[in-house]
Amino acid sequence: MSNVTNLNQFRKAKARAEKRATADENAAKFGRTKAQKRLEAAEAEKARAALEAHRREDDTPEGP
Repeated sequence: MSNVTNLNQFRKAKARAEKRATADENAAKFGRTKAQKRLEAAEAEKARAALEAHRREDDTPEGP
């Protein structure tokens, strides 16, 4: 006699494997570590502060 295969278990296992493969692809494309996110935020804040530090004060009165 041959072994009986439960097709529902086979189908679900295949679906799980496909989902995991898709998740791995997305993690490689879009995923960033927490350290990378913090570094990017710090760099953006530094750039914003540098831009703000070079802003000129406008002392001219408004209107004629």
